[in-house]
Amino acid sequence: MDVVVIGAGQAGLSSAYFLRRTGLDFVVLDANPGPGGAWRHRWPSLRLGTVHGIHPLPESTVPSADPDRPASEVVAEYFGGYERAFDLPVRRPVAVRAVRESSDRLLVETDSGTWSTRAVINATGTWDRPFWPHYPGRFDGRQVHTANYRGPEEFAGQRVVVVGGGASGVQSLIEIAEVAASTTWVTRRPPVWREGPFTPEVGRAAVARVADAVREGRIPASVVSVTGLGLTPEVIEARGKGILDRLPMFDRLIPTGVAWNDGRTIDADAILWATGFRHALDHLAPLRLRGPGGGIVMDGTRVAADPRIHLVGYGPSASTIGATRAGQAAAASLKRLLKSGEQNEIGTLRHATVA
Repeated sequence: MDVVVIGAGQAGLSSAYFLRRTGLDFVVLDANPGPGGAWRHRWPSLRLGTVHGIHPLPESTVPSADPDRPASEVVAEYFGGYERAFDLPVRRPVAVRAVRESSDRLLVETDSGTWSTRAVINATGTWDRPFWPHYPGRFDGRQVHTANYRGPEEFAGQRVVVVGGGASGVQSLIEIAEVAASTTWVTRRPPVWREGPFTPEVGRAAVARVADAVREGRIPASVVSVTGLGLTPEVIEARGKGILDRLPMFDRLIPTGVAWNDGRTIDADAILWATGFRHALDHLAPLRLRGPGGGIVMDGTRVAADPRIHLVGYGPSASTIGATRAGQAAAASLKRLLKSGEQNEIGTLRHATVA
């Protein structure tokens, strides 16, 4: 192939749409059994009417749907219809194991064979890499990450500690509080509440801060983490009830719950870790793209060390709006690169360096 796209979420499908217009040969490899990307894994109680918003894919509109329907169902239907409407070559389920150098080409090794390609657009997102921070001690109750959260019913009548100051932590905490015996919210830093609407100016400022990080090769924070938490009517009501009264992060686990060094303890039946995700890039490890600090130096969507490789949905494009723009930029950049023949020289040089 000319290009292999890894991942068929918002970033992957946007990239595929714009690649279709370049005339390059490409394929999209997706590890999921069906369309929807990370959305298909969202918990069923996350309804369409409560999500922050779904940005449309290129040249399409998000179909209207009952706001009480699970967002995972609606987006999966939307993405599946989009793939069919634009005849995008998505292969699934295909799990990518590694991407390696091979002379002037790249080999994409999967559980369904190997693709030889001139370039790669990586659009794997973060959902496959939930982050579990380590705290000393032992907890005898149940521990769940939001990646495996299925709804508040599983915590009915329990004492629950929710860890994490992001949007998913707040959303799950509010709905768990309706059915739990008690809830406790702990975060590493005090939450930052954002008053007023989420304007384009707010979004651009957040994206710019993350873009600065990836240009310098630092590990990027998510765009959401730098925008603050919106004071929606639901959040305001929960604050009034004391549900969002936050405690600082505990210091250790104990068999019956959590404990702080000042002697305070809280008993719990379950801990929900709403501690976010890390970018799923392990399959790119053979290319040695990371710097000493663990980040990857980027020039827009291109990896600075190898312009044949683009990361879409990474850093500033790790949002639905950013992913669409990034897909367009990546496709245009690869069209210029591959049709100039320059990638042969780049691949040979990179192969010698890595070897």
